Amino acid sequence: MKKPLVGALFAVLLLGAGTAPAVAATSHDAAAPGTVKAAVPGTVGAAATAGRAAADSTAPAHAGVQTKVSVKAVGFAGTVALSNCSGSFVRTPGSQPGDPALVLSNGHCMESGFPGPGEVVFNQRSTRSFTLLNASGSGVGTLRASKIAYGTMTDTDISVYQLTSTYAQIESRYGIKALELNTAHPVQGTAITVVSGYWKRTYSCNVDGFVYRLKEGEWTWKDSVRYTSACQTIGGTSGSPVIDNATGKVVAVNNTGNEDGQRCTDNNPCEVDENGQVTVREGINYAQETYGIVPCVGPGNVFDLNRAGCVLPKP
Repeated sequence: MKKPLVGALFAVLLLGAGTAPAVAATSHDAAAPGTVKAAVPGTVGAAATAGRAAADSTAPAHAGVQTKVSVKAVGFAGTVALSNCSGSFVRTPGSQPGDPALVLSNGHCMESGFPGPGEVVFNQRSTRSFTLLNASGSGVGTLRASKIAYGTMTDTDISVYQLTSTYAQIESRYGIKALELNTAHPVQGTAITVVSGYWKRTYSCNVDGFVYRLKEGEWTWKDSVRYTSACQTIGGTSGSPVIDNATGKVVAVNNTGNEDGQRCTDNNPCEVDENGQVTVREGINYAQETYGIVPCVGPGNVFDLNRAGCVLPKP
């Protein structure tokens, strides 16, 4: 699924070595866990995708109900760019200024590679760097991880890095505040924006509904968010925060989409309901909810998988 060297070299040939990403973008942004899509800045395909997203101001919320998207200005402040994916600088409601800060992305974006089904990465040392963006999408500084506090592709597709800097230090140095993780389950019909720090691009649509089980290749995710068709996310948007336009809080993390209409294969997730019935929605993209992260983060921003209410998979 992952073809970083081929993708990166292809980008170099198209754009020149000075402008190519260090690692090819994964397609679990609008495709499968970490696969590559030819998403090169400035290409016709990328521009057309952005145009489709911007043009669709109304989209079906679910079962034919039309819900108007309330477009609110959502900027890039607090988002980050990884070498191969997108992410966000985040906090829980209980995070304190002196706590080591956190960065959220996808499990399939981790530098250690895709965790297998049932695998959990916990408190693994990391020195990964992230480019912090301001509201206009300009990079204002580099953040560095001390460890992968938590990462998995089982039940969900998330990675949470703990940084070497505190929230107070980052805000003082760069004037950027962390995005807050919402504590409640997302709501169908909510107007949302997917914000990609990798591409410096946003996608606006609605929460179309929720998927009991989303299956892609070896992996299965629970209670995934389905977007309305306006969010045509592309490779490199993996790990982008999904922001509730009304509150500005993070409600999910972008991770996949069905590219070719295939059934339950890499890059082509399928929906499985409670009765085992399979539905394939070609061209539709998905995200993983993030409210379940909050109960697992204790004082000092320390992950404690034994805390009350924490249901994330354990190592």
